[in-house]
Amino acid sequence: MSPADPGGPAAAGGLDTQVGEAFSGSGPNAAHINTVLGAKGGPVETAWATALAMPRPGHAAFVTVIRPDVAVKPLTLFVNKAALEAGTSHAKLTWGAAQAGVASGVVDAVTAGTIPAELADELLLIAAVWVDPAADSEEAVFENNRDATARALARGARGEPEWSAVQAAAAEPANPFFRQSREKS
Repeated sequence: MSPADPGGPAAAGGLDTQVGEAFSGSGPNAAHINTVLGAKGGPVETAWATALAMPRPGHAAFVTVIRPDVAVKPLTLFVNKAALEAGTSHAKLTWGAAQAGVASGVVDAVTAGTIPAELADELLLIAAVWVDPAADSEEAVFENNRDATARALARGARGEPEWSAVQAAAAEPANPFFRQSREKS
């Protein structure tokens, strides 16, 4: 965590907005998570409320729960990256296993101290979540989203990646949809 700008509004406990990203798993059950964590009363709250209030076809942001009637803390807005069609296995995996994985990853981050427990009520989290429409394993989707969420939050807290890592990777850009076979294990 970095301290808040002394000249600007104070964020919760001195926590600046943190942006994180992580992939976990491989194939159609892999997870890709983007996180934005920030204080209530700041720009993250505006983005959070706006996304919740403005669903669009196939994309309905929702508050992530660890189980019905128990929203995870910090309050987490789940934003699906792949459009959903009601009644499909993709929709069930997104609303079910992926949501449970994100919720568990947030709890893991608080338990590990990545997110200070004493700030959990003062923070809001946006999690943009990729679930491949070809995903077919509830347990793999759950585990990959749990891992990717916790790692994205940890990477955001540490300000990763370092610029040197970005420069080193720039010579051979790759992701699961582009040049995947060239990636090193």
